Amino acid sequence: MTTGAQRLVSSNFAALDGQRVGLIANQASLVGPDHVIDLFAAASVVDLVAIFAPEHGVRGKGAAGEELGDTVDLVTGVPILSLYGEFRQPTDEQLANIDVLVYDLQDAGARFYTYISTMGLAMQSAARTNTRFVVLDRPNPVGGVSADGFVLEEKFISFIGQYPVPSAYGLTPGELARAIVSEGWLEGLENLQLDVVELDGWTRNMLWPDTGLAWVPPSSGLASFESSLAYPGTVLFEATELSYGGGTDEPFYRFGAEWADGVRLAQELNAENLPGVVFWPSRFTPRTLARNTSDPRLAGEHLQGVRFEFTDPHQFQSVSTAIYVLAAFQRQAVELGIDNIIDRPEAFDLLAGTRSLRSQLESGASPEEIIGSWAEGNADYLEARRPYLLYE
Repeated sequence: MTTGAQRLVSSNFAALDGQRVGLIANQASLVGPDHVIDLFAAASVVDLVAIFAPEHGVRGKGAAGEELGDTVDLVTGVPILSLYGEFRQPTDEQLANIDVLVYDLQDAGARFYTYISTMGLAMQSAARTNTRFVVLDRPNPVGGVSADGFVLEEKFISFIGQYPVPSAYGLTPGELARAIVSEGWLEGLENLQLDVVELDGWTRNMLWPDTGLAWVPPSSGLASFESSLAYPGTVLFEATELSYGGGTDEPFYRFGAEWADGVRLAQELNAENLPGVVFWPSRFTPRTLARNTSDPRLAGEHLQGVRFEFTDPHQFQSVSTAIYVLAAFQRQAVELGIDNIIDRPEAFDLLAGTRSLRSQLESGASPEEIIGSWAEGNADYLEARRPYLLYE
């Protein structure tokens, strides 16, 4: 399988010959062992004018949510302009000397992962300034067959949810960009010159391990493919009082609390026979880990809960599974006199894309009822996305 960036480099940047380039990239923007920034800077046929940094920065040094300032890339000497600080999209002034804005970020396939918001806002800037926009396509690490979770409702639009798509939406960045333009999900894109350098050899049923590419964490919290596989659903735990495994080697697929009974949780969840996963009781103590978190929730506390073991990643449904786990913890909490495990309700609703999920969990609705309530929206979405698919 060949990424869009690999194809562009192999062509000696033919599609950009003679162009002044602005590049949106980060530490996962690699072609083999080489960073795409270094390859652009060394190419004689293009002029790399500026690098634009998303959340976490260009070389991956920023923490989640940490605002970034403008700086200079120490390797190439090219200016780095932050898209996660004072501005969330390139300004007209920044694009004045740029012919083409190139996007090359490895996405996580989750609606709330901020790189796709950065992409859309940068597309708006490009359209406004008559700047060509090129997406160097990369795989969706969790596949492109199905969708999972609620479709975002309009009143919950934010930087962690820009588009009316499910939590796990099953598109590559290039496919999503095409949908954003044609569906009018952002204003002002009618005249955008959008080009996608397509993947070669990727099919919709491929997960990351099927691509043959090495996993480079697109952000520090997604330290492994397994974390990425679970993330579209279990990110919801960020808005609860529980640990979601931050400060362990298994973020987003290990969960716990001081009061939890992990053995009982595992027994209840395994009785559901959920596809592609089994649950093990887990005892753990979150600690500072420079590679994925410097300030983990419940650091130093001795916790009990469960961890996932993925038995068939192709069958695993991240959001549906997360609903069962949330409901199991919530039931146990209520038995112990804890009214609600969701301690950041506004953030929870933004992640869920709806108020409905929290309402149903709080009212004691079954996981089956909750999952059934998003089925019609997902079916409509899967039909609406068909014209924008680039891969079988």
